[in-house]
Amino acid sequence: MGYAVVLAHKGYFDPELLRTFNHSGSAFGMHLDGNKVTGVDASTGSLGHGLSVAVGLALGAKIQGKSWRTYCIVGDGECNEGSIWEAAMAASHYGLDNLMAFVDRNHLMIDGPTEDVMALEPFEDKWRAFGWSVQTVDGHDLAALSQAIETSQTHEGDPTIIICNTVKGKGVDFMENEAGWHYGGLDSNLIARAKASIGGQ
Repeated sequence: MGYAVVLAHKGYFDPELLRTFNHSGSAFGMHLDGNKVTGVDASTGSLGHGLSVAVGLALGAKIQGKSWRTYCIVGDGECNEGSIWEAAMAASHYGLDNLMAFVDRNHLMIDGPTEDVMALEPFEDKWRAFGWSVQTVDGHDLAALSQAIETSQTHEGDPTIIICNTVKGKGVDFMENEAGWHYGGLDSNLIARAKASIGGQ
């Protein structure tokens, strides 16, 4: 959803089209389709898919001698997927130091707490065991996050993972740390309440 808004504001398509988001017949579904939405290079939806695509992009850059870097964001619940760890192994095997991934570590997924659904801890150790350089930061601290990115850009030899400790629904009092808001819907009253909560911080 956020990506569609960014693409619209970058001029890939008329922002008015966003009003059809998730409506029947709209090009804009919950997961963006690369065949329907201009600017989307890879269709999304399958958990774990993004890191595999990122590994392919980073490996392609290495093979072609390109200097660009690849960045990928994954959710902590998504790290239950085997494809995440297959991609993690490949990234380390090929020495993809041009790849940086971020994990939104809010400890919740659609079905509840990650540690109840499928435990991830010791999370940092797992990434290290797969050959990644690991940093952990407060994901709400933009200065700390910026510093972690800058540090990682000078790291050579291994891919980097930045584990961002966050609070799901941060800033909206009735959403914070509530797994049910993974797919929650807002009516006009809840929108007003959410805006008031965010504005009060």
